[in-house]
Amino acid sequence: MASKSELWTREFFVVTFVNFCIVLNYFSLIVIISFYAMDYFHSSTSQAGLASSIFVIGTLVARFFCGRRIERIGRKRMLNTGLILSLVMTLLYFGVNSMVSLFVLRFVHGAAFGICGTATGTIVANIIPVERRGEGIGYYSLSVTLAAALGPFTSMFIAQHGSMNMIFMASAIPVALSLVSALFLSAPEIELTEEQLQEMKEFKFNSFFEPKAIPISIFGAVIYFCYSSILTFLTAYSKEINLVDAASLFFVIFSVVVFVSRPFTGRWFDFKGENLTMYPAILIFATGMLVFSQAHQGSVLLLAAAIIGLGFGTIQSSSQAISIKVTPAHRMGLANSTFFMSVDAGIGIGPFILGMLIPYTGYRGMYTVTAMVVLACTLLYYLLHG
Repeated sequence: MASKSELWTREFFVVTFVNFCIVLNYFSLIVIISFYAMDYFHSSTSQAGLASSIFVIGTLVARFFCGRRIERIGRKRMLNTGLILSLVMTLLYFGVNSMVSLFVLRFVHGAAFGICGTATGTIVANIIPVERRGEGIGYYSLSVTLAAALGPFTSMFIAQHGSMNMIFMASAIPVALSLVSALFLSAPEIELTEEQLQEMKEFKFNSFFEPKAIPISIFGAVIYFCYSSILTFLTAYSKEINLVDAASLFFVIFSVVVFVSRPFTGRWFDFKGENLTMYPAILIFATGMLVFSQAHQGSVLLLAAAIIGLGFGTIQSSSQAISIKVTPAHRMGLANSTFFMSVDAGIGIGPFILGMLIPYTGYRGMYTVTAMVVLACTLLYYLLHG
């Protein structure tokens, strides 16, 4: 365990890098998979959305069971299991020949991602000193932010100049790197009392969910539901409005803004509190979505990327920090799985529902509706936590 104020330990670096690799694998595929389904298998937009979201459903199922078992199985053992399964699933994309096989593969791959995410989230929550939790989670979340930039950028570039098999290979490399890196990770384990072990073995609500983390998790689910519209349909939207070149830089701009702002927003969270961080972030995110929906020039699309990066990026790390802040140490695994199950549900349901909306509203109309939902989240946050 790190000393009281020490943050930048070897374990923190390693677990952050491992998380970067597995999230890079995720983002490299999710941004292109709906286009792949429509282009290679001639699927409908709702089927393509399902090909994207079924991955998250697999993640959701895995988190449901992993949260209550991680302290008994062991954090590092669970992480290694997830990493091996992720690598195997990524290599199996080379053999996909139908929508059915794609659905099955995406589901199992999502489960592997859920196992990894539960392990890394629990490990890092116990490494970060309590008084630097907002800052620490902020820096750790940068691994997601950087992966969210590099993954989509790489995949969209390869899609323009190469083949899907090249994308699959590029997605497999970071998982292989994470397996090697995990060998150098010394994950802190927690000794559970007999009472705590018995509590986690019982088949009841509290054995699968952390009640104290549920309010912020519900809020997170709605926010991520809205964000899924960008993850899933950016490629198709940019083709329709003839801004493909600008769209290839969307996540780069997004991530640069998050990277620059994260040190300040993390410290702001620790010193000023969650409310003075979250309310402005929600309003900024809603503004960014509205600008995104009305983009007609590449510069406007990239401006939206910057605004969304500041708003969503702050919400992303702050809401996770809140879920850990309200939870006892021995239930952090459950708090992580509760929070991420909720946001996974938002990402999983989003593409399917929004995909059904597109034929009636068009992409611009769908993104306008999404902006209004984000704006309504100011009230949702107030009712649930703020």
